[in-house]
This record gives sequence, C-alpha cells and structure tokens, in this order.
Amino acid sequence: MLIEERHQKILDWLGEKGYISTDDIQEQFQISYDSAKRDLRILDEKKLLKRTRGGALPLRQVGIGRPPKDTAKDILKIKENYYQIALRAVSKLRNNDVIFITSGTVGYFMAQNIPANLRLRVITNSIIVAEELRKMDNVSVILLGGEMDDKGCCYDSFATEMVKRLRFDKCFLTSASISADFGISLQRTAAISFYNALIDASKEVIGLYPKEKIGYTSVVSICPAEKLDLMITDWDAAEEDLKLFEEKGIQIEIVEKPMA
Repeated sequence: MLIEERHQKILDWLGEKGYISTDDIQEQFQISYDSAKRDLRILDEKKLLKRTRGGALPLRQVGIGRPPKDTAKDILKIKENYYQIALRAVSKLRNNDVIFITSGTVGYFMAQNIPANLRLRVITNSIIVAEELRKMDNVSVILLGGEMDDKGCCYDSFATEMVKRLRFDKCFLTSASISADFGISLQRTAAISFYNALIDASKEVIGLYPKEKIGYTSVVSICPAEKLDLMITDWDAAEEDLKLFEEKGIQIEIVEKPMA
C-alpha cells in the first residue's frame, strides 16, 4: 500500500470513529510503531489531524463537536477516559465539602461514584446529575433553577443569581473546549455569566477535560484558562498542550489508562 493511500485511510478512520491510536494503525496496516508515529507526525504537520500522546484526533471547526443531549441513553455510552477523570475528581472530595458538579457525562460519572462514607452538599445545574444524587442519603442537593435547556440544564440569569448567593469549597467544571490562548470556551453566549459566577464563588476550581476537548477552541471564550487551579485529563492528552497550561501556573493531573 502506498503511504498516501495509508494516510487517507487513517483520515477516513478518524472521520468515522473520532480517534485513532498508534496501536490501531500498527494493527490495521501491519507497520511498526515508529512508522505509525511518523504517519501521524506527517499528517499533523499538514494540519490534517491533531496528534495526542498515543494517537490522533480529527481537526475541528470552531463550534463543531457539541456533545449530544445528556439523556440517560446518551450518557451511558461510557468513554473510559471520561470515567477515569471522574474517579480522580471524586478522590479530591473531603468530608463536609460544599461542591459544584458540572453537567455532562463526566459530572454524571462523578455523581455515580461518590463514596457513601462522605457527607457532602452538592450544587448542580443538571437535572440528570441531581437525579443521581437524590438517591444518596449522605448527600444534600441544591438544584440550580431557571429556564431549562434541551439537555436538562439551567444557565440563565436565575441560575446565575443563585450561584452568587453560594460559596463552594470546590467547583468541578468542564466546557466544550479549552486552549491555552483562547481559554475556556463554549458554543453559546448564555452560559458566560453562569460560569464566571461559579469560578468567583469557589475556593478551588478543578477542570475536568478529556483529550477530546484540549487544544481546541469553541465560539465564545468564557475566561482565561488560568482561572483553573487544577486540570484533570487523560493519558492521551497532547504533551505540548499540557506544557502550555503548566506555563500558565495550572496544575495538571493525568489519569492512567486502566490495565486491559
């Protein structure tokens, strides 16, 4: 197979599955690890994909890549890196903490894995996260209200005013994208005030960002990346991106890939 043909098949794979690892390339095309890395380097230099530590992601247009609605059916499609990030986030909890838990898949996994021996007060703007927390005797829940969006979350001025009356020990948040230059970003302007109110109300701000969200930009910048005290990410996040965040004073924790 010609190298150009192999490169096109790598791009086709990315377009279909959203991620390709060096292991995938070695197995699919029967080439060495060094050759697989070289293929990804060449395609990255041509700006046809984005390399990560163990593979590559497709390039995204600004604003593309919005997560699906957080229905129970959608959210149970487990992504292992999201799950491991959520477990690391849970390990940061301490007895009697007052915390905010983000909406979306990683927030849902956090809620599912809160230990029964910790007493917590949890604030969330997601009815899906709140419904999971409602089952726990050791957790008291404040659900931020307002006009609900199509994913079961509230970000409007009512929710923002509620946040301004609260204080958190820890805020666990995520967004559509994060980059060192454009900061924390989203597709919609409606959530800007809400996110900034959360950050202002928190003693510690912890970003939960899988590789799929790092190094990209969405339409609207909420705030600089350095508003985060800590970023938790996964084993495949690109080293060059993480170095840029560290240079801004953000602590980085990388969760390890579970053993097969």
